[in-house]
Amino acid sequence: MRMLFRCFVGSEPAGNESGDETRAPAPAKKAVRRMQSATARLRSLSLDDLSRTLASSGLHAFTLAELKSATRNFSSSHFIGEGGFGPVYKGFLDERLRPGELQPQHVAVKYLDADGPQGHREWLAEVVYLGMLSHPHLVKLIGYGCQDEQRMLVYEYMARGSLEHHLFKNLLSSLPWCTRLKIAVGAAKGLAFLHEADTPVIYRDFKASNILLDSDYTAKLSDFGLAKEGPQGDDTHVTTRVMGTQGYAAPEYILTGHLTAKSDVYSFGVVLLELLTGRRSVDKRRRGREQHLVDWARPYLRHPERLHRVMDPSLDGQYSGKAAHKAAMVAYHCLHSVPKSRPTMRDVVAALEPLLGMCSDVPAGPFVYTVPSAAPAVAEERKADEEATAARKKCLASAVHAEGELRYASSVAGRKSSSPKQSRDRGA
Repeated sequence: MRMLFRCFVGSEPAGNESGDETRAPAPAKKAVRRMQSATARLRSLSLDDLSRTLASSGLHAFTLAELKSATRNFSSSHFIGEGGFGPVYKGFLDERLRPGELQPQHVAVKYLDADGPQGHREWLAEVVYLGMLSHPHLVKLIGYGCQDEQRMLVYEYMARGSLEHHLFKNLLSSLPWCTRLKIAVGAAKGLAFLHEADTPVIYRDFKASNILLDSDYTAKLSDFGLAKEGPQGDDTHVTTRVMGTQGYAAPEYILTGHLTAKSDVYSFGVVLLELLTGRRSVDKRRRGREQHLVDWARPYLRHPERLHRVMDPSLDGQYSGKAAHKAAMVAYHCLHSVPKSRPTMRDVVAALEPLLGMCSDVPAGPFVYTVPSAAPAVAEERKADEEATAARKKCLASAVHAEGELRYASSVAGRKSSSPKQSRDRGA
């Protein structure tokens, strides 16, 4: 597996003009040619040969027929989403598919779009990285398919979908504060594991859509198509063509192509901001400076008394102010313009994890009474009318008292009218 990993790392010809990776300093030409030759052989492997090469990884090599059976011929009724790699389908592996080899389970099957921006190299990167790495906060790759020109990836099924969906597309409900903290901590642990691996890995495409959630909202990183081996020894960075997603990529990486673990730290800071504010990293529908989340929100992060101005309105104030400020400061440091001044992901985990213990500080939400039947509802209406009549009589009796009652009614009405509006304004 390590040989396979090394082969892939050297698979890209040197030089930024060709859009591929070099090391800093550049390796010897003979070594580059050897790695390129090894990777060329790897790319030409048959499914059986690739399966034998990956035997130690525990991955299963599926045939196209097996995956068609699992997804009912990639039925539209099983379609659950689409990314840069291609469409994703929900499937089910039953005991009849491979008796004794696979336990019955739901899976997500990615099918490579031949006309999409990703291809064999990204597919191979996914197989290599998730084949050699295993962690509670990395999505589990169960197997892969490689038949003729078709490429497929088979993952554990993540019941809650992506963080992006919950933050920006689910208009019926909002993620609670403590769930957001749990997701942030889990994603941070996933990145810290990659950065501290024997062969350090730079994720390079950390964003809300690549954070998947299981039924308990445990965050797991997915989509390793753009991941790169990190610098080792005396090397300070990896030089590569700029790839990723607008709004998440670190500014120094965009300007120079120099990729380090601190590039991932910056991207994490952007996602943490999205969790705090409920806004996308880039939203062209907004005006001026508000289109770019970092530019708009960063000036508020250091000031506890101003932080509420950028917090997600859909939280409706149901969060710990102290924990929110500490989380905002983590985001602030992650977004530092100087890469060396950013914390490591291990430091980020150490700063965020204690905040989970502050969930008891979250203010209690408003009490909502649901009328069980029509008869009690009528009684409640009569009682409300009687109380309103009594209130009007008291108002006429005392002007001072009337003024107080009006202020109270105005305050209550303001809260009732503003709450639904705030819950809809989530920055999606």
